Amino acid sequence: MAIESVSLFNPSQINPVSTTSKVSSAEAQEKFGDFLKGAIDSVNANQKASDVATEKLIRGENIELHDVMIASQKASITLNATLEIRNKVIEAYQEIMRMPV
Repeated sequence: MAIESVSLFNPSQINPVSTTSKVSSAEAQEKFGDFLKGAIDSVNANQKASDVATEKLIRGENIELHDVMIASQKASITLNATLEIRNKVIEAYQEIMRMPV
């Protein structure tokens, strides 16, 4: 079994904005929304893969225990990382809201 890296997003999703091109705020919001949706879909896919592997193990199908544990840990790590990112974003938003105008 090959070891794969755990990633919340695909680095190819990041499109650096060059200084010569102008991006409207609507386009930037759409790109950010697509990026966020992709990251959440990735976390969801890891959770589903873990559930499928666990179900196979419970039913006694041909699956190795270590494969189930790896899928479970991937799902756990990506979910925890997503929650930490969410917490940091909320914390940053609250800090901005406390700034005097």
